Amino acid sequence: MTARICLPWPDKRLRTAAAEVSEITDEIRAIWTDMIDTMEAMPGVGLGANQIGVMLRLAVVDGSKERGRAVRMANPEVLHASTQLREHEEASPNLPGVSARIKRPRAVTVRYMDETGAITERDFVGIEATSVQHQIDHLNGKLYFDHLSKMKRDMLIKKSKKLNG
Repeated sequence: MTARICLPWPDKRLRTAAAEVSEITDEIRAIWTDMIDTMEAMPGVGLGANQIGVMLRLAVVDGSKERGRAVRMANPEVLHASTQLREHEEASPNLPGVSARIKRPRAVTVRYMDETGAITERDFVGIEATSVQHQIDHLNGKLYFDHLSKMKRDMLIKKSKKLNG
């Protein structure tokens, strides 16, 4: 398929919750393929569909070292989260050139519809746990910098605007 363009902040779609997916179709599979191609082109470890302007609850995550093991998820939701937090540098192609250290649960159990249409539960740990939570935030109309104080968030956005015109 093809890598798609990521929406630039402050596109309103990045602040809009994505719509539920009722069934897995060839069109949904094609969107996932484009999302994986887009994620690999960044390169990144995950992508939410609304980041490329597709307003459906679709996400892909691949935190493997060898790549090519992307998990395709429709309607992902966190069922359980560890109390132990993990701090990680997060960024987004929608706000290029900046990043911030964000604390999130180190491990999560996520329920989602997989590429066959089956409801699946899976445990994610480490970078993949961080990424899946980051993507679910996107699908809910939130960005990683929403986890920062207003002052830090404003500084981050100002820096990105300066870098990206």
